[in-house]
Amino acid sequence: MPKELRYKRVLIKLSGEALRSSRELEIDPEVVRRIASEIHALTRSGVEIGIVIGGGNIFRGLSASARGMDRVAADHMGMLATIINSLAMQDFLEREQVPTRVMSAIRIESMAEPYIRRRAIRHLEKGRVVIFAAGTGNPYFTTDTAAALRAIEIGANVIMKGTKVDGVYCSDPVTNEHAEKYSAITYSEVIEKKLKVMDATAVTLCRENRIPIVVFKLLEPGNMKRIIHGESVGTIVKGETHG
Repeated sequence: MPKELRYKRVLIKLSGEALRSSRELEIDPEVVRRIASEIHALTRSGVEIGIVIGGGNIFRGLSASARGMDRVAADHMGMLATIINSLAMQDFLEREQVPTRVMSAIRIESMAEPYIRRRAIRHLEKGRVVIFAAGTGNPYFTTDTAAALRAIEIGANVIMKGTKVDGVYCSDPVTNEHAEKYSAITYSEVIEKKLKVMDATAVTLCRENRIPIVVFKLLEPGNMKRIIHGESVGTIVKGETHG
């Protein structure tokens, strides 16, 4: 008998850096293939999936503006980088025989559908994975905020944030071997302690709309499937009144 799903509709947030394994390749085909395979396993369980991918492996608007580039122009370039990553993910998902749609917050019809909330929900209901590209379509907003916004709009039960580490720590576990890992933490604590889960705007949106965030190690085989079945994986960010 199949395991019961804890989360029926999910929003997966990936950083652009998650698509590469080294500085030599902005998009590593083997890494993207592994992620696509994990997502394929979720679709076979009946989960409805939306994805938001950052563009930092190709171009990061915030760091470019810090070096003197106009912030609006830099953010627009970052949006284009997310479209490149979204198309790469679409290609590898479709190689896994997963029906997929890329929906862009900026108009680029020859490559992606324009984002329309009702159409996105219809795609999800039909079993298609929807990749939301170009962030919110506005400068000054991160893809973290875009992920929170899209999760709210599509009625996602959870945001699953894939990272290179296995959860949220009190400090950087790479530089501090004694860093404490949290199994669960509240939205307020994330903001107060300035933990690098998602930016403050995204965390606030999730808190106001009661959407939990699960931070997990992306390339650990089976992690995504364990999460949707309710197993304890990584760190869950939730409110004081969540179960």
